[in-house]
Amino acid sequence: MLKNYSFNRSHLAWMTFGILAVAVTSMPDVFAQEAAAAAAADSAQTKTLWDNIMEGGWAMWPLGLLSVGFITLTVYNAMQLTAKKFVPPELKASVLDKMAEVRVRSAIEASADSASYLGRMLATALPNVDATDTEGLGKDKVDDAVADFTVRENPSYMSWIGYFSVIAQAAPMVGLLGTVSGMIKAFATLGVSGGSDPGKMASAIGEALMTTATGLVVALPCLFAFFFFKNKFNSLVADAHQTVDDAMGLAMATVHGDQQLAKVPEGIAEG
Repeated sequence: MLKNYSFNRSHLAWMTFGILAVAVTSMPDVFAQEAAAAAAADSAQTKTLWDNIMEGGWAMWPLGLLSVGFITLTVYNAMQLTAKKFVPPELKASVLDKMAEVRVRSAIEASADSASYLGRMLATALPNVDATDTEGLGKDKVDDAVADFTVRENPSYMSWIGYFSVIAQAAPMVGLLGTVSGMIKAFATLGVSGGSDPGKMASAIGEALMTTATGLVVALPCLFAFFFFKNKFNSLVADAHQTVDDAMGLAMATVHGDQQLAKVPEGIAEG
C-alpha cells in the first residue's frame, strides 16, 4: 500500500512537471498568434487618406477641383502682387529724383520703359503736367488721369482675387449637397434593411460627414487668402498713388522755391 502510494506521488509529480513544461513552451506561440491577430485587426481598421477621400463619394470630385483652383489662384496672385511688379524701388527713386529737378520729360521716359503698375500710371498721368500753371503744375489733371488709370486697371487684378471668395462660398455648398446625398442614402438603407445592415448605413453617414468636412477645409483657406491678397493689392496701389503725390509735391516745391528766389526783396533802396 505504501509502495503504491509512493509510486502514485512520483507519477503525479512527473505529470505535473510535464504539463508545466508543455505550457511554458507553448506560451510564446500563443502570444505570437494573439499579436498577429491584433495587428491584422488594426491594419483592417486603419484607412489611408485616399480611402477617406473616396469615402466621400461623388461630391469629393468637384471639391477636389475647387481645391486645385485655390492652389492655382494662390500661386498666381503671389507672383503678380509683388513690389517689383507694382512699385519697383529703382523706378520710384529715379522718378522722384527727376521730378525734384522738374525734369518731367525724363520722368515720363523712365516710366514708359517700365512695365510695372507704377510705370504705366506715371506714363499716363505725367503728360498732364502743365508748365504754364506755376501754382499747381496741373495737379488736378494729373489726379484725374491717375483716377482714370485706377478705374481701368484695378478690376483686372481684383477679378482674380475675387475668385477666392467664389470658392469660399461654393465649397461649403457642394459639401452640404454631398451631406444631403449621404443622408438620403443612409435613410434609404435603413428603410430597406430595417437596420440589419449597419455597414452600409455607416458608409452613407461617413460620406455625409466627409463631404461636410472637406467643404469647410477648402473654404476656410480661401476666405483668409481673399482678405490677405485684397489687402496686399490695396497696399501696393496706395503706394503707387503716394509716389505720384510725392513726385508732384517735389516738383511744385522746386518751382515755388525758384520763384521765391527770383523775387526782389522789399525795402531795399535802389542805388
